[in-house]
Amino acid sequence: MNSTTTTFQKVLDALLSDAKDFPRHYLQEFSDIGSDELQSLLDAWPRIKPNRKLTLLGELDTLADADTLVSFDDLARALLTDSDPHIRVRAIRLLDESEDTKLVPIFLDLLKNDSDANVRVEAANALNLFVDLGELEKIPEDLYHEIEDALLASANSEDELRVRHVALESLGYSSRPEVATLIESSFHREDPSWRASALVAMGRSADERWEDEVIASLISDDDRVKRAAVQSAGELSLRTARPILIRLLEEGEDEDVVSAAVWSLSQIGGEDARTYIETLLDQTEDEEQIEFLEEALDNLAFTEDLDRFDLIAIDPDDEVDALEDQDQE
Repeated sequence: MNSTTTTFQKVLDALLSDAKDFPRHYLQEFSDIGSDELQSLLDAWPRIKPNRKLTLLGELDTLADADTLVSFDDLARALLTDSDPHIRVRAIRLLDESEDTKLVPIFLDLLKNDSDANVRVEAANALNLFVDLGELEKIPEDLYHEIEDALLASANSEDELRVRHVALESLGYSSRPEVATLIESSFHREDPSWRASALVAMGRSADERWEDEVIASLISDDDRVKRAAVQSAGELSLRTARPILIRLLEEGEDEDVVSAAVWSLSQIGGEDARTYIETLLDQTEDEEQIEFLEEALDNLAFTEDLDRFDLIAIDPDDEVDALEDQDQE
């Protein structure tokens, strides 16, 4: 038995133990897991307590968010067919940044056929990355259209509303005409949950045609709609939203709306945005809030750099036109 196998056996022993806490320093052992270690884990998996499994996958997800160098893709793939729907949900989440197109047929099958609505929701959400990649022409066209077709069918189906909403949101990246029609019709439904999902899709569309709908929704009485509008205003970089976002910060009624407004201001930019974010930073002593506001300021600096680049960038065609005009004079 080699040293790697010996070390991983200690990991398995800890997972199978009745000890309250699983040692966090073992989490790294699941990153880029070897085939032998993975098989050993899968052999032991039925004997691990359900709560222990879910806690492990939750901690791996948290670690993946904090450390971009770890990858739990191999483990997550192996668990996509687990009999426990809670495990399948966590496995999909662990794969939310994977651009491997081999996952697409699996996600499509889960969206269409899984018996658990939570799994179907996660599958629909996971596909939004591939819609974005399809729009950027980074995956095969026929595969992209298959994803669009499946999400459109799901959004228009009789499935649970949660699944349909997320399918609509994932379609937001698509420039397909039917998607714009679906977004518009969903926005005008009486159900606020549909309007919120339509606003999420608008934000992902990179299309300023939705500016009026987003701006109007910033003052909605429904927090779900308002929060979605705030996020979309940032994603669309709507400068006209800035005064309303600042007012939302000043009112500070809903923490989620305030956090969304801070981030959207960092995406839109402007000196007043910096002033308000820095003021919030000076006023808080909460470490998590400090970290979030500092990230927002970093993102604002990135936005400002992009704006400066756009100002100094010279379009070659414009330069040629200018020279031709000078020659004619």
